[in-house]
Amino acid sequence: MSSSTFALHPQLSADTLQIGDWPLCRLLRMNDRNYPWLILVPRAAGIREIIDLSEVDQQRLMTEIGRASRVLRNLVAADKLNVAALGNAVPQLHVHVIARFTTDPAWPRPIWGVNPPAPFGTDEAEAELARLRSALAPFQ
Repeated sequence: MSSSTFALHPQLSADTLQIGDWPLCRLLRMNDRNYPWLILVPRAAGIREIIDLSEVDQQRLMTEIGRASRVLRNLVAADKLNVAALGNAVPQLHVHVIARFTTDPAWPRPIWGVNPPAPFGTDEAEAELARLRSALAPFQ
């Protein structure tokens, strides 16, 4: 993995809160209170698709997606987890892990475009990041 030239896409940077780094991915929290929503971004330059990663890093990505998914499901008791690597708006490879509930406003449809984002306030963001870092710490 060549992380020396890694830079987070400006749109991801603008839309997220940084939780930390795992062996492969930068772990982010979407800055939207509407949904418990993590984003994993492999720290490798120029990667657009999962198949652009080496086979070893593809396996590492799946392991990190699994870890993030388990932690998020346990933290919020989600009814369903949506895991997706779309990249239509942001070309840099990133994987969404979104906790869904049968009571959320978009259920059962995809979340995009249903509600405008509801960003965290400064204190809320700090508390949310502390909660996530604590839950995810065993994997760092």
